[in-house]
Amino acid sequence: MIIIQVAGGLGNQMQQYAMYCKLRTLGKEVKLDLEWFDESHQKGLLAPRKCELLFFKDLPMNICSEQERAKFLNRSILQKVTGKLIPSRNHIFTESRMYHPEIMDFTDAYLYGFFLCQKYYDDISEELRQLFRFPEHTDGQCQVRNADLMQEMEKRPSVSVHLRRGDYLTDQENFALFGNIATDAYYASAMDYFLKKDPDTHFYIFSNDTEYVQAHYGDRERYTIVDWNTGINSLLDMELMSHCRGNICANSTFSFWGARLNGRPDREVIRTFTMRNNQACDPDQMHDYWKGWLLVDRDGKFV
Repeated sequence: MIIIQVAGGLGNQMQQYAMYCKLRTLGKEVKLDLEWFDESHQKGLLAPRKCELLFFKDLPMNICSEQERAKFLNRSILQKVTGKLIPSRNHIFTESRMYHPEIMDFTDAYLYGFFLCQKYYDDISEELRQLFRFPEHTDGQCQVRNADLMQEMEKRPSVSVHLRRGDYLTDQENFALFGNIATDAYYASAMDYFLKKDPDTHFYIFSNDTEYVQAHYGDRERYTIVDWNTGINSLLDMELMSHCRGNICANSTFSFWGARLNGRPDREVIRTFTMRNNQACDPDQMHDYWKGWLLVDRDGKFV
């Protein structure tokens, strides 16, 4: 049996679920471990998380039991008190680089990781689009607004633009890891790419910093700022992104999934060349790992 820990924000949870699906297509017995979302684990976190996979409509999943988890993770009374997991056997696997093809050969392991790499999922993309079915907005008027916007996106040269600011700027650790990657030069170059293809391109702006985008993208002829999907409805921004012809991603798994769930045959996706500042990237390797995605660096250069 293979067990995958589900942890992190929505984008990471979706990647862990996608790995679950990938391994199941290979005939493996796979289960998910949701224990990370227990109150005992979330108490000490600066940004407590919920298992947002449960927000999707009827998403099928097999959850491991305590006994199955214990097969891999010894949990003494002391460990339960401290909340720390101490690996007891060599069946524990922890992700250490972007792509681990050896995972596909596992039959008995507990997996820690976020499994970001697109190469894992290229062959199951359509299956994932069918599985991730979005709920309706909790506000009926906003649901109608979203439905109308999706129709509009389908009919015009539309491009989603995701700007993740907030914690990427205000938290020092996050800034050190993720800051100054999706720069102004990056966004200007990415938008220019689409405008050269079609001068009538309309950009749909998604961000956790409404004040910033209103100040910088206020031209309503060119931009639409989407700011009404908040709280538990935030994942509906991802659904909207998936209806655009093009996607300009932040260095954020949330917008990566907006692009991944985009099934349009004319889709074009631009992402940041790197995800983190401590990530060593080889251009040839990145193009292999992210086939069909356009890569742009912090200086606005296509790599």
